[in-house]
Amino acid sequence: MGFPFRLGKKLSQSFVHTQSGHFKPSSSRKLTQILHKSKNQSNALRVLDLITPKPTFTASLRQGHLRLIQGVLHSDSDQLSNPSFPASHSSIQFSNLFDELFDSSSVDSHSYPESVNFDASVISHAISSCGSKRDRHGGIQYHCAAIRSGFVANVYIGSSLISLYGKCNELKNACKVFDEMPVRNVVSWTSIISGFALEWQVDVCLELFSEMRNSGLKPNDFTYASVLSACTGSGALGQGRCAHGQTIQLGFDSYVHIVNALMSMYCKCGAVEDALYMFENLDGKDNVSWNTMIAGYAQHGLPLQAIGLFEEMKTRGVEPDAITLLGVLSSCCHAGLVKEGRHYFNSMVEEHGIQPELDHYSCIVDLLGRAGLLDEARDFIEKMPIRPNAVIWGSLLSSCRVHGSVWIGIKAAESRLLMEPRCASTHVQLANLYASLGCWDEAARVRKLMKDKGIKTSPGFSWVEISNEVHRFRAEDSSNPRMVQIIGVLDSLADHMVRLKTSGCELQMQEEEDAS
Repeated sequence: MGFPFRLGKKLSQSFVHTQSGHFKPSSSRKLTQILHKSKNQSNALRVLDLITPKPTFTASLRQGHLRLIQGVLHSDSDQLSNPSFPASHSSIQFSNLFDELFDSSSVDSHSYPESVNFDASVISHAISSCGSKRDRHGGIQYHCAAIRSGFVANVYIGSSLISLYGKCNELKNACKVFDEMPVRNVVSWTSIISGFALEWQVDVCLELFSEMRNSGLKPNDFTYASVLSACTGSGALGQGRCAHGQTIQLGFDSYVHIVNALMSMYCKCGAVEDALYMFENLDGKDNVSWNTMIAGYAQHGLPLQAIGLFEEMKTRGVEPDAITLLGVLSSCCHAGLVKEGRHYFNSMVEEHGIQPELDHYSCIVDLLGRAGLLDEARDFIEKMPIRPNAVIWGSLLSSCRVHGSVWIGIKAAESRLLMEPRCASTHVQLANLYASLGCWDEAARVRKLMKDKGIKTSPGFSWVEISNEVHRFRAEDSSNPRMVQIIGVLDSLADHMVRLKTSGCELQMQEEEDAS
């Protein structure tokens, strides 16, 4: 695939001058601070011990894995002891197997010649399958099987375990497995980088990427796909361009899945023109390519371009899927194209044989709600063939707040709280709706319920990238050392907006007087 000069000029500033081609790693102190602040990663600092050689499968390694599993079971103890979740036969077998493993002191895989007939590749595949389905419980059972068979030190099983725990939001445990591995390969490093990429922690991903290259291993295309995913979620355009440059150096820029990841990164980071250039020059476009570009147009409020690309996709004989239609509906929603949105929603079954999912229904509810058609949105929800989720009720609630439809808003809030009883924002909106009707007792009841349950609202935050560094700002946070200057600029902008509004009103009044 060709590389545009205008895009190459941007990239040259971020990677050509670095002769080694490595990312510029953040300092150890900075990475330490990031890991300390990460949720559920109090022990993730162990991942910094990356190059120290580990012994082969020993009793201490075996016990370390058993303690990891024991910690997971301990975190689930409240749910397992709940009478509404009776223990299944597999749960009982799992508990007995764990007790047997923990009591045993043997670590030799040949100690179980009759009862164990496992193969490392079979266990690795089974763990990977559980990871793909986010089946943590099943994955832990295969983790026990790996310990019992003595294959837990196998590099492929270790990599599968890292991927499993990372996909199941158990990043701390993924780090523990990675730290205990006696041997690591490219798959191991890619798995742990991918785990942090799922949490959008681009700084940690780049630090791990740098350590991986320093260890003498060469990253593959999947490694770069994970790094680009982290850049996408964090909005780190500068780091994403650097990754793009390295994929060109290594010849990965012709790989369809790499180009798709780059397109997604550029769209999410605001460089939709660069994404479009890559799309137009990509040979062998697949559904992901079309879907990524359509979704990028939708995100940037370009519904005509999204719909036009969708029609072109059909003209070229590419069959759209559920994700394609979701992007089209999203573009109609953001632009308020009610008629077009209804048409494409109905065409899912009639023309393409695609059954709408909850996300598609959510788009229609949001589309109708934004247009002020709240009664129609409520009726649409009530006639859905599948049970609406909290997102759908939350979308209707937000529209009711904007358009002042109190009673429908109360219904939406109460329905959402049945599904998410600890949602702080829904409690606050419900209390405000009651207060707008003068139902002060009901409003006080909701706020008291929040206090009794210890429910608190989480402050929102935003971020901006300056000089390849992502700065995050949280509501009511005054820890930024330049807060005085920031507030000064905000006050100046606010005064400027007031003056513009005042001058605009005066100009309109003058025009009306002249016309009369």
